[in-house]
Amino acid sequence: MNIAVIGLGIIGGSFAKALKKYTDHHIIGINRTRSVLERAYEENAIDEIGDERSLEKADVIILALYPQTAVKYIETNGKYIKKNAIVTDSSGIKREICPQMIELSERFGFEFVGSHPMAGKETNGYESSEAELFEGASYIVVPCEADDKSVKTISDLALQMHFGSVKITTPEEHDRMIAFTSQLPHVLACAYVLSPCCPNHKGFSAGSYKDVSRVANINAELWSELFLENREPLIKELDTLIDNIHAITDAVKANDKRKIEQLLEEAHKTKEMLGE
Repeated sequence: MNIAVIGLGIIGGSFAKALKKYTDHHIIGINRTRSVLERAYEENAIDEIGDERSLEKADVIILALYPQTAVKYIETNGKYIKKNAIVTDSSGIKREICPQMIELSERFGFEFVGSHPMAGKETNGYESSEAELFEGASYIVVPCEADDKSVKTISDLALQMHFGSVKITTPEEHDRMIAFTSQLPHVLACAYVLSPCCPNHKGFSAGSYKDVSRVANINAELWSELFLENREPLIKELDTLIDNIHAITDAVKANDKRKIEQLLEEAHKTKEMLGE
């Protein structure tokens, strides 16, 4: 297939590199910064430097862009997309983007399949991308009313890129679970490093500090958009977290060792039961 990757940051660049390494598809790179495209071409991460007119020959279009930037890109360039091509995204929210992309798919005649690669790093940009980024990771597919053939094409493509599994779900379940597994940890990490103790951590910190603070090295523009576009599920998870913190706080204030042990043991058993 001819596959156009729009946006060669860490995710888009990794898509391109994985597709080049593990498949025989023809990869077209489209990016607003020309120097990134030239570097990707020189490194054989893409087969062709493209532009919006390249969409006319693309069988699959991968939008590795911020959610609303992806929508605006299709609004502007949808007229170039050939009929029955498959468009997919990579954003961390789906309830907000799916209705917009479904409307655009009906207007321009393509199939939209929502997707979300569960992989990344704390660093961003093409220079952080790598073909092995998705090795063994989960790939979430949200059909968004697309036909079964298109969903299978995107699912198969994920496995060809060495994702470990494909999870098919609804926009609602996706956003509810991502609020817990991804967005909440980023909130927690950012709140943690805002402590006045943080600048003095060196010499006092080890694995626990690194584990909790790691994702505080955050892309503020992207994650603030994700938080707000998924605010209802995120607020529910934040309220639950705050309630649990208050329970431990109250037990510490009351010098109630038995209650503290009970809460910690409950958490231990939950984690042990899950095995990961």
